Amino acid sequence: MQNAIPEGYRKNARGDLVKESGIKPIDLARDELTMEIVAKARNVSQLLSTMKASIYGDIEAFVEMSAEQYGVSLGGKKGNLTLLSFDGRYKVLRANADNIIFDERLYAAKELIDECLRDWSKDAHPGLMMMVNDAFRADRNGELRTARVLALRRHNIDDPRWNRAMDAISDALQVVGSKSYIRVYERVGETDQYKLIPLDIAGA
Repeated sequence: MQNAIPEGYRKNARGDLVKESGIKPIDLARDELTMEIVAKARNVSQLLSTMKASIYGDIEAFVEMSAEQYGVSLGGKKGNLTLLSFDGRYKVLRANADNIIFDERLYAAKELIDECLRDWSKDAHPGLMMMVNDAFRADRNGELRTARVLALRRHNIDDPRWNRAMDAISDALQVVGSKSYIRVYERVGETDQYKLIPLDIAGA
């Protein structure tokens, strides 16, 4: 339980008690504005959380209702889904994105690729070497960029070591979780293009 702050005092960022009478008016105004913004943000965050749960529930209910038209019952993990308004102006996308990591077999793949690059160094296109090195370069969080590693498998190279490396990359893939999200779009005029209706502060 936190200790009560005596009347006429404020606690500063270091945890010290400071008399309000000794605090500059601009500091009090800054504190008031900050707390007002935080209160608004909390309200919007709660609203978004409630809206998200409601939307997921509505979509699940609609999918079940649609399935009943054909006398089937759906179960298990739900996949990607797009809902379109009758006039085609709006669409709602529900998608699942897997969280993918690589296990230790990726090191075997990297060694095989390095062997190939060493042997091909005279004839290999510099762009390929740059692409491989970039694929295995960690990001700012120390994580490999999964998409770039997987993109290596698109290259059809006639070398058994390269093919074994691509097999090792595939075997090293591990799905450790899945995140579901909702996106709402509005059609741009009479075109076939859609723009995202932003639900975050940065995009609004």
